Amino acid sequence: MSEKKRVAILGSTGSIGTQTLDVIKSHQDKFEVEVLTAQNNADLLIQQAIEFKPNCVVIVNETLYDKVREVLVPLDIKVYAGEKALAQVVEMDTIDVVLTALVGYSGLIPTIKAIESGKQIALANKETLVVAGELVTRFAREKGVNIYPVDSEHSAIFQCLVGEFHNPIEKIILTASGGPFRGKDRRYLETVTKAEALKHPNWDMGAKITIDSASLMNKGLEVIEAKWLFGIQTEQIEVIVHPQSIVHSLVQFEDGSIKAQLGLPDMRIPIQFALSFPERLKSDLPRFSFAQYPNLTFEQPDMETFQNLRLAYESLARGGNAPCVLNAANEIAVAAFLREEIGFLEMSDLIATSLEKIDFIKSPSLQDFVETDRLTRIISKELIKSKI
Repeated sequence: MSEKKRVAILGSTGSIGTQTLDVIKSHQDKFEVEVLTAQNNADLLIQQAIEFKPNCVVIVNETLYDKVREVLVPLDIKVYAGEKALAQVVEMDTIDVVLTALVGYSGLIPTIKAIESGKQIALANKETLVVAGELVTRFAREKGVNIYPVDSEHSAIFQCLVGEFHNPIEKIILTASGGPFRGKDRRYLETVTKAEALKHPNWDMGAKITIDSASLMNKGLEVIEAKWLFGIQTEQIEVIVHPQSIVHSLVQFEDGSIKAQLGLPDMRIPIQFALSFPERLKSDLPRFSFAQYPNLTFEQPDMETFQNLRLAYESLARGGNAPCVLNAANEIAVAAFLREEIGFLEMSDLIATSLEKIDFIKSPSLQDFVETDRLTRIISKELIKSKI
């Protein structure tokens, strides 16, 4: 890359956002920060802006606007506030790539706006493709926009496909750590606590994705994301539990050959690859050693105990607005579990009941997705009040 890539990071104060800034800091000759955004963490946003000197920042929580503005405007950094500003800022001509690291449904509209503006996308917000995968990928094709996956599993698949794009995929195999409750039965899961669910064995992530990993919903969302990223059918996507999190995912081709991408669990590798593709940039991250991991094991996921994965497969097979319902109900369920309003297993009950109650739309428009999300959240909250 001759010129620096100018990067907008949506969700710069979260786990992926802060690690993206680590990558940029390590390669200041390759990248520069153009935009930083945060939902509520004004203090960290200010700190990041002072260090990386972006063109502008967005604080979505409008009550924090004055606090951010007071510090950054004297430094010649523009400050905006609100969800509309978040969707508008990605249209700036000075942006080369938009890394979307927002949590949940909130990433959909800004990602679509970025695609419509012709920006390349580094996608860490899987919910964008879960909610409206067909729509988003169609927009990307029409605009000639590439979507580079940041999730470690989808990055692994993408890396396995480099040089193989002309060869049909027989199937892809997504690996899952199994989370903190691997091997546990439903009786055990009835009484698990929020604190137990937040202890992921291998990855350090935000609360929402950590709970999704514990329930295997994260893997279900990744199954849906994979269909749209790689243009394959539901039956071509397999999930396998791999507790060591060294093999990040695999691709099987029509001749039976399997390619895998391996490495220590560190999100900075897929982040860097998404930003630098087709180059691989040098990194000083720790290296994997087979001697330290003499046993890599694999097992089938338990979809009877962890029903969220089954619900995700069923939603994907049904299509239409079903994955949108799944995602919205899950976001409400996870928030309620973190507030200790419902139990761990009740999250699946809430999602299943929401899927039954929301009208199915076979070929939804963007407005249909927005309305489906809105209605699902209302119904899910009512179900929680009535104890599902």
